Amino acid sequence: MIRKLTFFIVLFITTTSTITAQKQVTLEEIWSGAFRTQGMDELNAMKNTNQYTVLNFNRATRSMKIDLYDYATLNKVATLIDSKDFTALRGIDSYIFNKKENQVLIANNSNQIFRHSFTADYFLYDLASKKLTKIADYEIQEPTFSPDGTKIAYAYQNNLFIYDIAAKKHSQITTDGKKNEIINGIADWVYEEEFSFNKADKLIAYVRAFDWNKTSDKLAFIRFDESQVPEFSMDLYNQGLYPTQQVFKYPKAGEKNSDVSLHIFNLKSNNTKQVDLSKYNDFYLPRLDWTNEANVLSVQVLNRHQNNLDLLFVDGNTADYKVVLNEKDKAYIDLTVSLTFLNDNSFIWTSEKDGFNHIYHYDKNGKLRTQVTSGNWEVSEYYGFDDKTKKVFYQSVENGSTNRDVYSIGINGKGKRKLTSRKGWNEAIFSPNFKYFINSFSSATSAPVYTLNESKKGTEVKKIVSNEALEQRLAEYSLPQKEFFELTTEKGHSLNAWIIKPTNFDAAKKYPLFMYQYSGPGSQEVMNKWNNYNDYWFKMLAQKGYVVACVDGRGTGFKGAEFKKCTYKELGNKEVEDQIDAAKALANYDYIDGSRIGIFGWSYGGYMASNCIFRGADVFKTAIAVAPVTNWRFYDSVYTERYMQTPQENANGYDDWAPLTHVDKLKGSFLLIHGTGDDNVHVQNTMKMIEALVQANKQFDWAIYPDKNHGIYGGKTRLQLYTKMTNFIQNNL
Repeated sequence: MIRKLTFFIVLFITTTSTITAQKQVTLEEIWSGAFRTQGMDELNAMKNTNQYTVLNFNRATRSMKIDLYDYATLNKVATLIDSKDFTALRGIDSYIFNKKENQVLIANNSNQIFRHSFTADYFLYDLASKKLTKIADYEIQEPTFSPDGTKIAYAYQNNLFIYDIAAKKHSQITTDGKKNEIINGIADWVYEEEFSFNKADKLIAYVRAFDWNKTSDKLAFIRFDESQVPEFSMDLYNQGLYPTQQVFKYPKAGEKNSDVSLHIFNLKSNNTKQVDLSKYNDFYLPRLDWTNEANVLSVQVLNRHQNNLDLLFVDGNTADYKVVLNEKDKAYIDLTVSLTFLNDNSFIWTSEKDGFNHIYHYDKNGKLRTQVTSGNWEVSEYYGFDDKTKKVFYQSVENGSTNRDVYSIGINGKGKRKLTSRKGWNEAIFSPNFKYFINSFSSATSAPVYTLNESKKGTEVKKIVSNEALEQRLAEYSLPQKEFFELTTEKGHSLNAWIIKPTNFDAAKKYPLFMYQYSGPGSQEVMNKWNNYNDYWFKMLAQKGYVVACVDGRGTGFKGAEFKKCTYKELGNKEVEDQIDAAKALANYDYIDGSRIGIFGWSYGGYMASNCIFRGADVFKTAIAVAPVTNWRFYDSVYTERYMQTPQENANGYDDWAPLTHVDKLKGSFLLIHGTGDDNVHVQNTMKMIEALVQANKQFDWAIYPDKNHGIYGGKTRLQLYTKMTNFIQNNL
């Protein structure tokens, strides 16, 4: 519900659709992609040459091809493969290079499992011989080249295998894999969702539950025993004459998690050793990485409360380990995504231990060398380390928590330099040699611009992509803009906020107020960046005469650990208080009609919107809750217990602030929405809410979307959904 440096980022440049010149934004335009920007997504940077690849669509042949480009000039160098040249290859869904970058694994016919995991047909393509070979006659998961490029490890039916490329031979490493019982090397549902396994992020490595060592002779993996984890089932209604049922293991808060164990397979001796972690009880293994020393494995062990983390270095031969780093927190630890091992096996790590997220450099024994960054601000992304210049590259909120800038700094903590100049939202993708970076910039008033910059001073080399044409078309709509400010509540809390006023705003008039928020721990919605789909909807509502506002209350991110973690063990208390107080503060504005205030949110935001219309019944007239949690007892163990501990330990924290507890307070109009195929926030939450509202004899509106997941999309679903919400607002606010 909530979200090592490699650069698996594929470049995809979208095209904007033509929109007719009219002053009123329509939902049809928003959801047809009429305001879509040109952008650069998914760029795969090579590591041996200063080049990158792009997965492009060949319109002439309606095939997919991998094109190679030069980073310095941005010119195309070659087409590495075109799917039209191979009858067996019906397309290219994704691809991975080996370390030498002379072979590539290509995924085709991908079939989704959960949100990030999938099986696919995989083909091995040799760039020199131009020969294409199918790896297996069955769909596999997570194939990964060994560093020497001679083998590929993969998972099939919950077991691990190794494919010898030269011999074309498959060897089975584990044999006990079984659906809904034992998983080897592939994450269970909750690890995938909450620890980002099987997820490729443009700024962090692909997080897997198995990993090759540097010399390709050992494979470490996590084994999940989920046999005792309770099962959850979902009926699917659009599959045929009779509904079908999907059954999977889902540990709700306080329930049994998978028992995890750590194993090292030695290819030379053909045996597997288990690392003895018996000193730990009821724990997680959220990260697994071999270090730059071929026989040293790093693993992070996190207790169930998630407030104590050990970084272990494991001997690959004996399976013995030592604790090289320990972190504790009075609330919870947010996992680092920056762990980077340098040539001497010292490592870079990020931590909130001084109250703000910063970068630290430790030696290989876990002794602190340098706190690289410091100050009352957050490092928001870690980009990497250049061994030649000894510089660390990162993104931070030093220019205000609603903005982002890119910086470089020496690993000794000296020589910091700001590499971006425009105020707004800057993100960087660095070339393999860190000589250049592609900077994407946008703000609330400037559409995305992508430029090539040199990384010494940040000087712009050339513009790559811009969206002037879209800005010109949008000018015809006279859209109102976000105004950013700090809202101070009666209790003295200073909160980031934005407001959108109606077109042709008249300060002498009274306008209804529609509030939007998400409010989850560490989240952020008040950001100085370009419009998303919701922003266009909000501006459409402003054109219809509504003031729209968003406030990031306590518990949200990028203002320090104290601000973020003050909601610990009582989710829904301070956050709801802040939204109610923010609504009261806004109601004091001369142009706001305090009797007509509504609130909207999705997921955690739906939880909040429900709570606000119940507990703030005298403040909010209307609320829309999409896919809400209605009691944290129904949500997964990892996410929920991080912030709440278990229901057995904190029953009052779960129940006192749950929307289900307060349904009898409903006075205004309430719209409740959910998809029945939501494997994340189960429709059970909404069904429980419906029954509670019925038994409280409360009138409300609701919409159920068959087989739709947490995103509730597909076909015209979003158009229908947003039409329903728009009509509800116009009829009730």
